[in-house]
Amino acid sequence: LDEPEMQQLERFGIPAFLVVPNERHRMDAKIWKQRYPRLLVLAPDGAREKVEEVVRVDASCEWDFRDPSVRIVSVPGTEQHEAALVVSSPSGTTLVLNELIWNLQNKPGVGGWLMKVAGFTGDSPHIPPVIGLSIKNKLAFKDQLEQWAKLYGLKRIIVSHGDIIDDNPTEVLLHLADELAA
Repeated sequence: LDEPEMQQLERFGIPAFLVVPNERHRMDAKIWKQRYPRLLVLAPDGAREKVEEVVRVDASCEWDFRDPSVRIVSVPGTEQHEAALVVSSPSGTTLVLNELIWNLQNKPGVGGWLMKVAGFTGDSPHIPPVIGLSIKNKLAFKDQLEQWAKLYGLKRIIVSHGDIIDDNPTEVLLHLADELAA
């Protein structure tokens, strides 16, 4: 983020936690820690060694935020290499994922064509084939998708790659679980 965006973020308060969701998304962790030295850095146990090449990890996905409305979990099926957040509020539940589900629409041009051929873009939320390779236990991940689909008042899924999924998120999770079973 540029400086005006950082200041806008800071109007909400000084960040206290940095969740590094996997070893592939650790690049900026050091910059955040330098700006906010009191940040507690959280990462899934399976990603800890790689994340610590960039920044010291303070705790794993077993962290208790002391707020029953926010839970961090190590995603089953990923050998503890991927973290997710479940955030509950009176208006509903939000699931925050990193790379497991993508919701990037097809793009024009050669770059767009390459992204489509590689399976990163599509007409609906999906698990790109290369990301599917990082899911070591598909049955465990399928079960997790089905459990997330049962979250009370699930309103949205925030993904790192693409648009927020707020149109039938429960059905999206069940559809992806069915695809894994196929």
